[in-house]
Parts: sequence; structure tokens; C-alpha cells
Amino acid sequence: MGTENRWEGHPRLQTAGPRKAPQVVKVAPEMLERRKFRENKPWQIPPNRFYFNTQATKDQIRHFVEGMGDDNPLFTNAEYAKKARYGKVIAPGSYLYTIMWSSLSGGLPGLHEWYSGGDWEWYLPIYEGDEFTAVNVVRDLVIKQGRSTGGNIYIDYGDVIYINQHGQIVGKELYHGVWVEREASGSAGKYLSIPRPKLGKEDWIKILDAYADEERRGAVPRYWEDVQVGDKVGPMIKGPLTVRDEIAWLMGAGSPFLRAHKLEFQFEMKHPKALEYVDELGEADVPELVHIFDEYAKAIGIEKAYDYGCQRMSWMCNLFTNWMGDDAFLWKMSGDLRVFNQMGDITTFEGKVIKKYIEGGKCCVDIESWAKNQRDEWSMPPRMSTVILPSMEHGPVAYPQPSPQLVEEVRKARPLDEMIKEGLI
Repeated sequence: MGTENRWEGHPRLQTAGPRKAPQVVKVAPEMLERRKFRENKPWQIPPNRFYFNTQATKDQIRHFVEGMGDDNPLFTNAEYAKKARYGKVIAPGSYLYTIMWSSLSGGLPGLHEWYSGGDWEWYLPIYEGDEFTAVNVVRDLVIKQGRSTGGNIYIDYGDVIYINQHGQIVGKELYHGVWVEREASGSAGKYLSIPRPKLGKEDWIKILDAYADEERRGAVPRYWEDVQVGDKVGPMIKGPLTVRDEIAWLMGAGSPFLRAHKLEFQFEMKHPKALEYVDELGEADVPELVHIFDEYAKAIGIEKAYDYGCQRMSWMCNLFTNWMGDDAFLWKMSGDLRVFNQMGDITTFEGKVIKKYIEGGKCCVDIESWAKNQRDEWSMPPRMSTVILPSMEHGPVAYPQPSPQLVEEVRKARPLDEMIKEGLI
């Protein structure tokens, strides 16, 4: 067999020379039917499909929090953490993104997808030394007319459930992803022509002041009795966003698509519709480069490279862990991403206490949190999250329990390869 025939169908050959851009993929009924067939069937994610980590080592936790600009010693300093209730370094709940940050629906290949938010629940701390497996459950697909994409958008929901080495469910996220046809996304152009912010001396003084004044409760307990409805949470800022921030994030959180040399080209052979073609450069590469290069972002209608959705959600988690202190526990966190957070943007996170109550022995506060950029646009509109606080009367935090339905789905989950072989997925 000749070398040319050997590589027939490889996307690099399709985008080289006179053939140029690959054919645009349109959503077909069979794609939607295939995805529908996969709904509500729990499967175990294969070990080779995890995005970056399967463990929470001391170094991995440190790299993750430093990659999002969080200097909380509870996550990085063993001597400090030894004096806390956990007795060792722990990770923030958003560390689980390093294991898996989207569901594996696989139903719409060739479209561009971005993470648009999620609904988290955590049930146990993530300790240094923990090891993880995960279960995936594809949920609903909602089809809407897109305002920024110029065509239909496909909102993909799926649960990723994280289990530690003791068989305990540590947390789960109902993931929200948006799929769009790449041609429609690139032609809409809602986010084109947004200028990069120009910062003067006074602007930088405000930014540096905001970082210096960032509140972190730390070792001083925030008791449930001391919190009142209407109390403010934050503010906390991130930015101005740069490519440096994105590289630092990748160093800690990892990436499902950024591979090197031979491994990349092997991946492309298995997934020939994965590449993004950029007319301006006359080349194709992984869509994840929209977070690094402006040209890739412009190909899908965005003026400049922009942040990762899971990165912004992790910043929201940072807001809560700063406010609640070492002895509290973040139970639930919900967030939706709105405008793209582009290079140069500054994001300010804030919140306020909406409700306090006791539920099943847990002393809870519900917090409405949000984020805005320097143009006063909603980066993340107000959504509700729940923190469990220690109590002077009722004692330390009581951890929540996963629902019986969730426990049953994990029990029923089977290896993905087996389910594919049997025609169940």
C-alpha cells in the first residue's frame, strides 16, 4: 500500500495544498438520533479518556490553584493545612475539572463546542493523595435559535460524577455545553470589533489595589450565626486577561486536546473532524487554540482569544473559598457564562447572602453570585450557590449526601468499551 493511500482521510492531507478547507459539517438527523440513543445511560469513563489528572497530589493541587491566581495556603502549604480541620492539604472543588470537564456525548462531531456553565454539587473534601474515577451520563439536548451564532445552537447537558479511591462520590457537575456549526458561528460576528481595553496609570492603581485588598477568611471560622441575609461576598477580580494567564491555567488544569507531535496526529486520524480551519492563516489545528490565538477566535466570530469556561467557573469557586474560610464547605455552585471574556478584559466577582437555614443538620447559607466585565456586561449572571458553615451551637460542618438516584446510577455504570461493543451506546 502506498504512503498516500495509507493516510487517505487524514485531516492534514485534506487541509494541505489545493484542497484547503475541509467540508463544513451540518447537523444531520442521524447525529441527533445517535445522541438521543445515549441519554441517561451511565458509563464508566475509560482511564485513557481522562483529560489530565487522575490523582490529587500536593504538586498537582498547587499547580492548579496557582494557575488561577489563588494563593490560599490551605491548598499549597502543608504546615498550614496540618493545623486545619483536614490535617493535610486539600484542593478546591473545582480541581475536579482537571480530571474531566465535559461529558463525552460524542454526538455532534465537526461542530464547535464551548463550555457554557454548570451546576456543581460536592459531598466530600478532595484530599492530597486522593485518586479518582468518573462516571458520565448524557442528559438532555435543547435546540435554540442562536443570537450570536447566526443559526441553531445545541445546548448539551450531561453529568460527570467523580468517585474517589474509597468508592465515595466526591462531587458531580451537570455540565452545560453549546454546540454550533462552525460556519454559522464565524459568520455571525456579534463579538467582533470589540476593542482591547487601554489602561492608564490610574487604572493600574485600581487593579493592584483590588488584588491587595482581596479578602480571604482563612483560619478564622465564619460561623453561621455571624452571617446575615444581605451580607456581601467579595469583590474579587481576575485580569486583565492575557495569553500568559491561559498558559498558566493550562499548566495547572491541563487540556483534552493539546497534544504534541506523534500523539496529536494519531488523535487526528481517529477524529478527522476535530480540526478548526482558519482562512486567515490557511491552516487547521485543534479548536482549543481559540484561547491562545486571535485568528482562531475570529474564525468563530470572536474578536480576540478568550478564557476557558471551566477557568471562569473556577474563579467563582475561588470567590467562595476566600469568603467562607477553612472550616466551611462549598456544597453547591451554579454558573452560566454569557459574554466571551476576551484578552484584556477584567472580570469582577461579587455576591450577597440571600438565605440562611438549617437542613438535615447542615447550617447553610444561599449566596447569589455574579461576575461583570469592565464594560458592565454580565460575564456570569446572578445564580445561586450554597455554603455549609460551622456553627457555634450546632458544631462543625456536616457533609451532604449524594441522592439515592445518583448512587444508583454510579452502581449501574459499566465500562464504556463494553457498552459500545454491545451496541448500547
